[in-house]
Amino acid sequence: MSTIVNTVDAQTPATRQADHSRFVQRVRRRYAAELACLPPGAPDKAAMRACLDALMARGLALPAALRVLRQLVLERLVVMDCEAGASLEAVTGPVTWLAEFALDQACALAFQELDALHGAPLCASGARAQLWVIGMGKLGARELNVSSDIDLIYVYDQDGETAGNADGRNRISHHEYFAKAVKHLYSTVGETTEHGNVFRVDLALRPNGNSGPSAVSLGALEEYFLVQGREWERFAWLKSRVIAPATALTDAAGMAALRGTVLPFVFRRYLDYGVFESLRVLHRQIREHAARRAAGNPGRANDVKLSRGGIREIEFTVQLLQVVRGGQFPELRTRPTLGALQRVAKAGLMPPEKAQALAEAYVFLRQVEHRIQYLDDQQTHVLPERDDDLAWIAATLGFANTCAFLHALDAHRELVAEEFDTLLGGSGQGTCKGKGCNGGAPRPADDDLSATLPQLPPALAERVQRWAEHPRVLALREDTRARLVRLVQRTGSWIEEGRVGETAALRMIDWIESLLRRESYLALLQERPSVHERLLRLLGAAKWPARYLIQHPGVIDELASRQLLAERFDAEAFEAECEARLASLRVTGEDDEETLLNLLRRAHHAETFRTLARDVEGVLTVEQVADDLSALADAVLRLTARWCWARLKTRHREVPAFAIIGYGKLGGKELGYGSDLDIVFVYEDEHENAAEIYAAFVRKMINWLQVKTGEGDLFEIDTALRPNGNSGLLVTRFEAYENYQTRRGSNTAWTWEHQAMTRARFVLGSAGLADRFDAVREAVITAPRDEAALRTEIVAMRDKLRAAHAVRAGRFDVKHSAGGMVDVEFVVQYLVLLHSNAHPELRANTGNINLLQRAEAAGLLPAGMGQAAALAYRRLRQVQHRARLDETSTQVDPAELAAEAEAVRALWRQVLGPAA
Repeated sequence: MSTIVNTVDAQTPATRQADHSRFVQRVRRRYAAELACLPPGAPDKAAMRACLDALMARGLALPAALRVLRQLVLERLVVMDCEAGASLEAVTGPVTWLAEFALDQACALAFQELDALHGAPLCASGARAQLWVIGMGKLGARELNVSSDIDLIYVYDQDGETAGNADGRNRISHHEYFAKAVKHLYSTVGETTEHGNVFRVDLALRPNGNSGPSAVSLGALEEYFLVQGREWERFAWLKSRVIAPATALTDAAGMAALRGTVLPFVFRRYLDYGVFESLRVLHRQIREHAARRAAGNPGRANDVKLSRGGIREIEFTVQLLQVVRGGQFPELRTRPTLGALQRVAKAGLMPPEKAQALAEAYVFLRQVEHRIQYLDDQQTHVLPERDDDLAWIAATLGFANTCAFLHALDAHRELVAEEFDTLLGGSGQGTCKGKGCNGGAPRPADDDLSATLPQLPPALAERVQRWAEHPRVLALREDTRARLVRLVQRTGSWIEEGRVGETAALRMIDWIESLLRRESYLALLQERPSVHERLLRLLGAAKWPARYLIQHPGVIDELASRQLLAERFDAEAFEAECEARLASLRVTGEDDEETLLNLLRRAHHAETFRTLARDVEGVLTVEQVADDLSALADAVLRLTARWCWARLKTRHREVPAFAIIGYGKLGGKELGYGSDLDIVFVYEDEHENAAEIYAAFVRKMINWLQVKTGEGDLFEIDTALRPNGNSGLLVTRFEAYENYQTRRGSNTAWTWEHQAMTRARFVLGSAGLADRFDAVREAVITAPRDEAALRTEIVAMRDKLRAAHAVRAGRFDVKHSAGGMVDVEFVVQYLVLLHSNAHPELRANTGNINLLQRAEAAGLLPAGMGQAAALAYRRLRQVQHRARLDETSTQVDPAELAAEAEAVRALWRQVLGPAA
C-alpha cells in the first residue's frame, strides 16, 4: 500500500468553495437563469436529457443547447468534487456521458439533414450503412477529463451510394456522405461560438493522421492496419470504443466486424516484447517535447500529465503490459487504467502493492489535473503559479497547506517515474552487466558477430560464425539483427565471468535458430536480462527443457515471473484464470472452439514449464513434480469436461452425470513430463439417449485433449483399461462398470485389471458417483483371494512384462530389470490385493513409498525392509527422472544402483519368492 497520505487540518468549508474557480464564476454570471435546468444531484444521463429538453424549450437550438448543457454540467462537477469530495469516477463518468450524449444528438441532426439532401446511405442489402463514431483515449476508456478535447475516429461499415433525395437526385457515395456528416458533427460539437464549444475535437489519430480522410471505410481501416499501422497506434486503439450513434451500438454484426479488425491489430498472437523499443521512442519524444515547452517557462516542468512521473507514464506502464500479453491473455484487455492495474496485478505481472500505489498516484494526479482545469476551463495540465490557486487546490484535496500538497505530489510522481523507468529502462536495466547490453547504433550484423568471436569459446564461436552468412539472419530487420548480436555479446560476457556454461549457450543457439522468424522472443531476451540468464541456466541443466521450449516457445515469458520459484501449482487459481480468460473471449465473441483449444494448450504448457523450471532449479522433489503435474492434468480434465459439455449440441442437462476414473500414473499421482493419461469414462443417467449423448461427449473430450493445433496438444489418452479393453464401449454405464470389476455375471475383470484398480482414483464427476466408485474400488481390492493363485498370476504378469522390455547386456534398467521400479510396484499391488481386507490402512491410494512403510508397520514385512525398499524406489525414480530430462538412457551401469537393486530384490524374495 502507498504510504502517501494527506495531512489535513481543520479547514473551513470556505477554503474549498467552488467559486474560487474563474470558470465557475463566469458560468454563474452568464447562465444564472439556466442553472436550474439541470436537475439536482449528480448529472447522470437522465438529468442531461431533461436539461437539454428544458434549454431547447427556452428557444435554444440543439448546438447552442448542448454548449450550455456542458457549462452547467461542469459547474455541478466542480461543486461535487471540490466541496463534497466526489470520487474520480463520479467526475469522469458524467463527462464521458456528456460526450456520448452530445455526439449521439449531433449524429441524429446530421443524418436528418443529409438524408433530406442526398437520401440515406444504403448497402447492397438495402440496410442503412452505419457510421461508427469511435472514441479514443480517455473517452474510449470512460475516464474523460473535465476540460479535455475528444479524440475521435470516424469509420463506416460499407462503401456504396446514397438513395438520393425525394426526386431521386443528388446521389453521392458513402465516402462523400460520411465526410459531410463529419463536418456537420464538428459544427454541432466542436466549433467555438458565443457559448463556447461542447468539446474540442481532434481527429489526428485517424489513419494517416491529418493528411488522411476524415472518415474511412472498415475495409480501408483493415488495410491500413495491415500495411501502415504503427506500434504507437496500437496503444491508441487499445482504448477505442464506439460511442455514437446509439443505434450503431445495437448492431451486433457490425460491432463484431469492427472488433474483428481492431483486436488483431492491437493484440498480437504471440508475446510482443518488440513494442518496448517503439514505446520507449514515443515516450522519449513526449518528454523532449515537454522539455522544449518548459525551456523558456520553468513552471511548465510541473506538468502532471506529460512530465516525469506524470499521468502518461502510469498509462504507458499499464498499456505496455496489456499490449505485450493481451493477445494470449484476453483477461488483460480492458480500457480503464484503474481496472487494468487490477488485472495486471491479478495476472502476476506487477506486485499488488505496486499496483495499489500506482492506482493511488493515478487518482491523485487526475484529481490535481481536474483542479488545474477547473480554474479557467483550459486544457492544461501544468500547476498554476498563483499562490492562491495552489492553496485552493491543496485545500480542495484536503491538505493543510500548499507545502504538504506539493510534498505529496512529488512523492507520487517519484514513485511513478521509478516504476516506469524499471519497466522501460531497456536492456541496461536489471541484472545485465556484460557486453551487448547498452550498445549504441548497431553496426551491420555480420561485422558485429565477427567482432564478438574472440570472446567466445571455440565451439560457440564456430556456431556464431555460421550465423554471419545464415540466410535467415541476413533476412532479419536491422533492429532485430542488432538484438541478436547484443544477445551473443552478453552471453559471451557471462561465459567469461563464469555465470553460465558453454553447453547452455550452444543449446540457446539451437533454440534461437529455430525461432528467428519470431522476433518478439529476441526482444524479450534483450529487454529482460534476468530472463536471458534464467533461460541459460535452464538450458544448461538438461536437454529436455530445450526441446520443450522449441515446441512451445511462448512459455519463455514465464521466466519473467517474480513468483516463479517461490510458488507451486495452484489448481483452483489455474482454473479461475482459464475461466476468466474464457469470459473475456466471450465478451468479444472470440470464444470459438479453436480459440478455446489453444487457450487450454497455452495454459497447460505454461504451467508445465513453470514446474519444469522449479524442477531443474532444485526447488521441487521428484514426488512434488509428480504431484503438481498430476494436479495440473486433473484441472485440465475438469476444464475440458465443463467446456465440452457446454458446447455439446445434444446435452440435455446443465451438469453431466458422468465421471472420469484415473489409472496408472494419473491414478497414482505419479505423472511425468509428457505422460499419457490412462482413464475410463463412466456415466449414470436415465435419459433414453444417454448412451449416445455420453459417447458423443467423450469423443469430443478426447478430440479436445489429443488434437494437435498450432499450439500443440495436451495429452495422449489411453482408454485400454475400460471394461473389455479396446473392444469395449468408450463410455460405460456405471452399473456395468461395477459389475465388471466386482465379477458379477459372465463378463468380469482379470487379475491384472484388479492390480490396476489398486492405483485407480476418482478424478472428476458428481459426488454420488465418487462415493460409488470408492465403494467399488474397496470391494475389488478387499475381496478374498487365494494367496498362491494370486502370487502365480502376479509373477506371471511380471515375467510377461519383463520379456517385452529387453535390457542390454551388462546394463541395469531402472524400471524393468530385476530389482527395478516395476518389481516394487508389483509387490505393493500384491500386498494390497492380498491383505487390505484385514489391514484397512493399505486401502488408500497413497503411493508406493507410503504403502511400503504401512505394510512394514503392519508386520507384513520384516523390520527395516519396507523402509529400505521405499528409499530404493525413491532413488530409482530420481535416476529415471533425471535421465528423461537429459534425454539419456534409463539403462545404467549396475554398480551405480547396486544397493538399491538389492533392496528391491530382497523385497521381492520376501514377498513373492525367488526372482525370475
